[in-house]
Amino acid sequence: MRESTTTITRRAALAGLAGTSTLALLPGCAANPATPASASGSIAGLDPDAALENIAYRMLAHEPGRATGLGVDTGEYAAWRSTFGTGGAEGRAAYAATLKELVAEVRAYPKAGLTSDQQIGFEVVETAFSSALEGMAKPYGDVAVGSWRNAPYVVIQNVGGYIDLPRHFGSSQPLSKPEDLGPYMSRLAEVPALLDGELDRIKDARGQGVIPPAFLLDKAIRQMEASIKGASESYAGPLTASGIAGADTAAAQAERITASGIVPALERQLAELKVQRAAAKDFAGMWAQPDGESYYDWAIRASTTTKMTPDEIHQQGLDELKTLHGRMDPILREIGYTQGSVGERMRALSADPRYHFAEGDAGRAEIFDFINDRLKWIRGQMPRAFNQLVNPNMEVRRLPLAEEPGAPGAYGGAGSKDGTIPGRFWINLRTTDLHRKYDLADLTFHESIPGHVWEGEFSNRLPLIRSILAFNAFSEGWALYAEQLADELGAYDEFKVGRLGYLQSLAFRACRLVVDTGMHSKRWTREQGRQFFVEENGSKVEEVASEVDRYCSWPGQACGYKIGHSEIVKNRARAQAELGGKYDLKAFNTAVVLGGNAPLSVMANTVSRYIAGAKG
Repeated sequence: MRESTTTITRRAALAGLAGTSTLALLPGCAANPATPASASGSIAGLDPDAALENIAYRMLAHEPGRATGLGVDTGEYAAWRSTFGTGGAEGRAAYAATLKELVAEVRAYPKAGLTSDQQIGFEVVETAFSSALEGMAKPYGDVAVGSWRNAPYVVIQNVGGYIDLPRHFGSSQPLSKPEDLGPYMSRLAEVPALLDGELDRIKDARGQGVIPPAFLLDKAIRQMEASIKGASESYAGPLTASGIAGADTAAAQAERITASGIVPALERQLAELKVQRAAAKDFAGMWAQPDGESYYDWAIRASTTTKMTPDEIHQQGLDELKTLHGRMDPILREIGYTQGSVGERMRALSADPRYHFAEGDAGRAEIFDFINDRLKWIRGQMPRAFNQLVNPNMEVRRLPLAEEPGAPGAYGGAGSKDGTIPGRFWINLRTTDLHRKYDLADLTFHESIPGHVWEGEFSNRLPLIRSILAFNAFSEGWALYAEQLADELGAYDEFKVGRLGYLQSLAFRACRLVVDTGMHSKRWTREQGRQFFVEENGSKVEEVASEVDRYCSWPGQACGYKIGHSEIVKNRARAQAELGGKYDLKAFNTAVVLGGNAPLSVMANTVSRYIAGAKG
């Protein structure tokens, strides 16, 4: 851990809890928690399952916060709950060194005699870690190892500790018994150093000529200011709300750490963002950054797990958009919208007050009721779509207020592997005008059941490394396929306007292929990207404003959705064609979801095994 400018150390933070049981604090007392033997060493000589387990823990040793989210920081790994590990450039270099070792070990590991699941495990590890290493070799940006948020800008409107850390302390860090106070406070005392590690990296990037677009910096500055104002609630609030013995004393100490350490670190970041803003331009795409075309080439390959070029992705988006609009046109005509392009008619539909939610808190309550109704319905349909079922522990929550301005309309995911942290469907409610009654059901199916939360429950039942490593194209492709399943199960049979919302959702993802490649490869402006959504697909201006800005800070990520969905559908058609009467929808869906989150080529191999098994 690099030195922080704050004078409060982890030990001082714990010492300040004079009214709390000493025994309760022991889990958080180790300043440098030892790495357990099972999270070190080589996989050579280990049996395949033990080798994959070793890989998982060697990875998590660099991301102990992630271990907490998975619920595996227990037993010999309990000390991990008290630290975030080493941040900044030092932590990144150490992580890259471990990944390089693991890729070499995986390639050398004997593959003869592996089961199908074990073979997939090793394929997934090699793909994820090799891609991450390629990204880490870039001279700037953040790489999400086995995840989706690759970002060229370490701190921006939707990236950075100022967003991630309050969310962690508010929803992932355990806080249910007195023994949880020590780890909470120990991690809290690390926050200033983590933020300063980010500061070093964004200063270094500026020295290389990497400055985010001015419009992103404007958002980030406003959000950083809001985070500073709400810092006390973000970091001390969870303690106060917990109601556990000793929490009030801990909360008072958390207030002091926040005031003397965290807020000054945030203010240093804010000052740097303002320096960058003074030099920033409004170019939206990576083409305008040093070596930006190379960065984008890596980013789209990491996101789609394909070798598709920006031009190929751009054209696929245009082609799929045309096909989807061909399906939307007759429905629009049937309900009386006959004049203008599909985009123009969908804008007219969006203005129809019959499909609006009320404004303010009344509308927010209405939205939650709507979501819960659709969740009840879809849960009842799952036996018709799968041979194997799960019952996700999940909750629907509003996004934190400070995060809403830069966030998408919603996102979701599974809970911890041990089930103690529920899956969550986060909904953006900065204004109820973000949502319509004809598109909210589809969004619910995408983020929760049978989308992200549902799929994540299956992934959590796989070996640990498979639960950790997620691939954007599969994750988002599955969530779009979940939308399709909901339609096929009858979600819109009595509500044709709802089917329009579903088709517009797919068309929206086709637009993403066009806009993401347009801005980063074809030098489109931010406004061109926004207008393409509005004019071609009738998207809401309020919605696409944040969407397009998100593509600027997460290059390539938006391409994974439709590419992934199209590949799943293509493989389903292959299974139907090869199996004929032996094809079974429930068996196909179950095979794909049990195959787990994987690169698209590995998913295709899973389908091939299903086909072979069904043929007998």
